[in-house]
Amino acid sequence: MNETMVTIVGNAATDVRYSTTSAGVPLASFRLASTERRYDRQQGAWVDGETSFVTVWAWRWMAENVVSSVSKGDPLLVAGKLRVREREQDGKRTVTVDIDAWALGHDLSRGTSAFRRAVRARPELVEQQPSWERADGGGAAVVPPGRVVAPV
Repeated sequence: MNETMVTIVGNAATDVRYSTTSAGVPLASFRLASTERRYDRQQGAWVDGETSFVTVWAWRWMAENVVSSVSKGDPLLVAGKLRVREREQDGKRTVTVDIDAWALGHDLSRGTSAFRRAVRARPELVEQQPSWERADGGGAAVVPPGRVVAPV
């Protein structure tokens, strides 16, 4: 298995795009800009080098978390599988650089973040309750939330 795993530090250069595949799998993507910083001894200061742009792809639960957590301009760290593809489109050769993310988060060296654990619904652990009358006398039947039961 010769996969190229990378970690890139940068900023979200675009808003997150969210969609689902034809099979219903959640998918999120955005462009990440990573600018090289280096110390220039002649100037005695840090200077910006070239900026590289990559498209970051997140799938399934990570896609849902990314769309609710990442905004354009956010400082991020992204780790995942590097994919470089050459294509020909309209008679022009293009190269795309993508990362299939397996970990993604805010860069805490540049700010703070508040983590909230995502709660995943597990239908096999939910037992449905029958409807009942409202206690306030409104008479409308409501369905209570499912009750979590221990897995068998």
